[in-house]
Amino acid sequence: MPTNIRTNTKMRTGPTNINLKGLIGELKRKAYAEDSPLLARIADDLEKSTRQRRAVNLSKISRYAKKGELIVVTGKVLAAGELNQSVTIAAWKFSEQALDKISKANAKAITINDLMKNGVKNTAVRIIG
Repeated sequence: MPTNIRTNTKMRTGPTNINLKGLIGELKRKAYAEDSPLLARIADDLEKSTRQRRAVNLSKISRYAKKGELIVVTGKVLAAGELNQSVTIAAWKFSEQALDKISKANAKAITINDLMKNGVKNTAVRIIG
C-alpha cells in the first residue's frame, strides 16, 4: 500500500481491479443521472477494500430472500448451503459451485454490470451481505 511521505501513514487506494474501478465509475454516473440511491449504495459498497467486501453463502440468501426478489451481493456468492427460492441474484463474482446450484434451483445469476445495463425493474430489491 502506498505511503504518504509527509505523514508516514498509509494512503487508502481503493480497488485496484481495472474492471471494478470502471464499474464503480459507471454506477456513480448512472446513480447521479437517474437519482438512484440503490445504484449509489452498490457503488459505495463495491468501493470498500477487499477485506470489507462481502462474501455471502447461498444458505444466507435462501434464509432471507423471498420468491421473485432481486438479491444484490456486493461481493462474491459462495456455494455453502442450498437455494430454495426462485430469485435473481446480482453479484460482483460467483464461485463455480454457486453458479451450478443457482441454475439447479431455477434461479438466475447476473453480474452487477448486467443489472446496471438492464436497469432495475419494478421488483423488490434486497441487499444481502
